[in-house]
Amino acid sequence: MTLLNRFASFLPLTLVILALSSSCATADEAPGVRMSSSAMEFLFSLTDDQKKLASFNFDDAERVNWHFIPRERKGLGLWDLDGQALINAEAFVATGLTEAGYYKSLEVRSLEEVLYLFESGEESARRVKRHPHRYYISIFGDPSGDSVWGWRFEGHHLSLNYTIRNGEILSSTPEFFGANPGLIDAGPGRSLRVLGRREDLARSILKFASAEQQAKIWVSKDAPSDIRGAGAAQPEVSEPAGVAVGEMTPEQQKLMKELVGEYLAAMPASVVRRRVKEIQEGGVDNVYFAWWGGSELNEPHHYVVQGPSFIIEYNNTQNEANHVHSIWRNLSGDFNIPR
Repeated sequence: MTLLNRFASFLPLTLVILALSSSCATADEAPGVRMSSSAMEFLFSLTDDQKKLASFNFDDAERVNWHFIPRERKGLGLWDLDGQALINAEAFVATGLTEAGYYKSLEVRSLEEVLYLFESGEESARRVKRHPHRYYISIFGDPSGDSVWGWRFEGHHLSLNYTIRNGEILSSTPEFFGANPGLIDAGPGRSLRVLGRREDLARSILKFASAEQQAKIWVSKDAPSDIRGAGAAQPEVSEPAGVAVGEMTPEQQKLMKELVGEYLAAMPASVVRRRVKEIQEGGVDNVYFAWWGGSELNEPHHYVVQGPSFIIEYNNTQNEANHVHSIWRNLSGDFNIPR
């Protein structure tokens, strides 16, 4: 039985299909427009008390109060919803992601069931902390009008944040995906690595590097304990380290393109177009790759991909390098707030 099959007791496959089908784009409908209409449909299906929990002013300080750890959160939790309200909630979340990205978010959430089974302690307390529906929707401002508004979907190892105006997605960062366990191995053909390609592609770039390149890429044999700026409203950055794309071999450049593409794959096409345009304007050759920690599987490691417009940070150091944190941030400012 796969994790998603076990997760089905909490989230029936029919609900997933409804979420995806109701959020599909039409030829003339932008993702931001779908977000607005889906947000309104979601709010309409709530009770007054639920709507109050889900709704905030756009300038509320809560809008930038993001994090990926298991903690108490404001907003409306999925586990307080059922029926049409839960269907509408999932459909709303799906508007912020591609089909692949939405399934990725379900896989991340399914790992909460693993942690519930593996961790010690009193059962009811574990269930409160570890639950595939312990994820919260928060809407900032009025999605029905022309004014700027935003929303967040967040829980353990997921934080998706959007700002929209007139149907245009102005910001889609910070965008965080994590996985604990990073690998579940039940034997040949029965393993799950939710974010495995983000690790494998990066390690391949390191492995294909010449000794001279490795001397620059491999910043340290010791990995930082986590990504920088966790929970901070704006990214924490330093000067780019490592080797620039312009200094790489064609094979390494191809791997870099695939690695960045692996992060982009979760986002709607309009978000991807904007991010790619910004990367091209800053110069693809000016995107750097750097690595910290061990070079082999199950060794603590960390990498950064940094260009003039964005930064990716990936960390896998906890739980014997079986606990992944990864994030995409906008160097001009997350939440559509100038940095």
